[in-house]
Amino acid sequence: MSLAKFLGLAALLACTSAPAVEFSAVQLSKSTMVFGYKQMNVPLKGAFAKFNISARFDPAKPASGQAKIDIDLASIDTGNSDADEEVLGKLWFDTQRYPQAHFVADTITALGADRYQAQGKLSIKGKTMAVSAPFTFKPQGNSAAFDGVLTIKRLDYAIGEGLWADLSTVANEVSITFHFVASSK
Repeated sequence: MSLAKFLGLAALLACTSAPAVEFSAVQLSKSTMVFGYKQMNVPLKGAFAKFNISARFDPAKPASGQAKIDIDLASIDTGNSDADEEVLGKLWFDTQRYPQAHFVADTITALGADRYQAQGKLSIKGKTMAVSAPFTFKPQGNSAAFDGVLTIKRLDYAIGEGLWADLSTVANEVSITFHFVASSK
C-alpha cells in the first residue's frame, strides 16, 4: 500500500471514529419558558421564572436523547399580580395540590435541517397526556440552543374550570415556547 493511500485511509478512519458530542449541561440562566394565550381575543404572554431541565442530546443519535422538564407553577408571571394570584387557585393550577408541571420525552426524532420532534408525556394538575414538541437545535461552539413550541388545550388539563371554562373569555389553546441552552461536558 502506498503512503498516500495509507494516510487517506487513516484520515477516513479518524473521521468516522470521532466521538459524538452530547449536550447535557443545561444553563438555566440562559434558558426561558414563556407561554402565550388569548383573553377576550387579545393575545397575551407570560413566563415561568423557575423550572428545571435535565437533558441529554447528541444530534448524531437523536433517538438516544432524553429530556425532562419540571416547571414550578407558582413562579408564574402573567404581567398582572391579580392574575398571578388567581391562577394559583383551585380553578386554575391548584398549586397547593399540584405545585409542578412535568414533561418527560419518550422519543426524539430527527426531521431534517436541525429540526427535531420530542414526543412524551405532559402532566399538569393531575392529568397526563401524550404531546409532541417540535424544536430546532443550533450548535454554537461547545453549547447549543434548543428552541421549540408546544401547543396544548388548557381544558384538557382542567386549567380554568368553572366560570373560566368559557372559551370566549380565555381561549383553550396555550402555546408554551421554550428556549434552553446546553453545553457539552
